[in-house]
Amino acid sequence: MIFRPTIFLLSLISAVYAVKFDLVADRYPKPPAHSLVIVTANVPYENGQRVDIEILDGSERGNVYLNKKDIKGETRLAITTHESADVGVCLRNYLESDSNEKLSRSVDLDVDIGADAIDYNAIANQESLSILEVEMRKLEAVVKEIVEEMGYLQRREMRMRDTNESTNSRVKNFSILITVGIIGLGAWQLIHLRSFFKRKYLID
Repeated sequence: MIFRPTIFLLSLISAVYAVKFDLVADRYPKPPAHSLVIVTANVPYENGQRVDIEILDGSERGNVYLNKKDIKGETRLAITTHESADVGVCLRNYLESDSNEKLSRSVDLDVDIGADAIDYNAIANQESLSILEVEMRKLEAVVKEIVEEMGYLQRREMRMRDTNESTNSRVKNFSILITVGIIGLGAWQLIHLRSFFKRKYLID
């Protein structure tokens, strides 16, 4: 599963310039917990500039998996997600020279998740696997991801069902408590009125 995230390139220069680019439509990735994510960034070296990279997710905790400064050339970074959340890659370009020129960097970014992040060529060379066996390994990894995703959806559905059942039980108990309270209040009012009327000799 390969996606192209939106990249914000920030340059520490005095003026502000607009950015125009084509954004390709793709399915929004949300890898499950404990998934392998490989981020490959190719940043050509430019004098007077420093590019930092940060990999984080969009969970409530805001996990920061990696923060590396001054990347040059092709950099391959691997992380393992802690929970099921969107994974983001943030690149910052800092101007370190005193030049007033309009400097920029061209960055090639590739992100592989799950089965796509596994280097099957290295596995094939190490274990002397044929092309068919490598494809079977890929299919096995994809099927395993699907099974894990189905298991995650099932567990989430069970949690939601338990939450609904717990809420329904609390509402039912609250309704019973209100009903008992109303009945008790009505009985107390009848007893009080009967006692009042007896004191006033209005009833026997």
